Amino acid sequence: MERNEIYRRVDHTLLAQTATWEEIRGICDDALAYGTASVCIPPSYVGRAKEYLGDRMAVCTVIGFPNGYNTTAVKVFETEDAVANGADEIDMVINIGWLKDREYDRLRDEIRQVKAACAGRILKVIIETCLLSEEEKVRMCGIVTEAGADFIKTSTGFSAAGATFDDIRLFAEHVGEGVRMKAAGGIKSFGDAEEFIRLGADRLGTSRIVKLAKAEKAGGQTAPDSDRY
Repeated sequence: MERNEIYRRVDHTLLAQTATWEEIRGICDDALAYGTASVCIPPSYVGRAKEYLGDRMAVCTVIGFPNGYNTTAVKVFETEDAVANGADEIDMVINIGWLKDREYDRLRDEIRQVKAACAGRILKVIIETCLLSEEEKVRMCGIVTEAGADFIKTSTGFSAAGATFDDIRLFAEHVGEGVRMKAAGGIKSFGDAEEFIRLGADRLGTSRIVKLAKAEKAGGQTAPDSDRY
């Protein structure tokens, strides 16, 4: 697979609590240089990043992150604020407790409300697969589809584990027409990235792919192994 085909599917991500503007600006520059799909950054940096990037690169941010147990009203407000600040894409975390409680209508309604607050922007729904049973993952494929979200996403990258090939295979079997898939967390190599894409993932949430490319360009060095994304 051509490297450019991989880069254009990457949401180049920096969501560390310690992220500074200098670091955010750095991943914005890298995203432009490698032609990624977006930069995925904390909400507090969206306005500044959008001002810096303009229309040259999509800005993605996270809602209810990383635990997902904010109230629906808070998630809706976060989304409206992110859109007002210039966000082009929204990645929201579901309320996992509601899923465990089989509160399917509440989950569906929350996603619909956040989607409405996106005002036409792309919405990706993070279900945190490492905390779910296979039955729960399948159920969320249906709920995400019914709620009208654009993507189902595996992971925050902040829990016990990230994306697996099996999760993407399962999504591909159960999501409805028009719902795309995003694998995130623990994508450590170009080989991983290529396999996720081959299985049907349209987006990859990772910082490592660009780090690997930069390391190769610098002389074959190994990319740092410190980040979960």
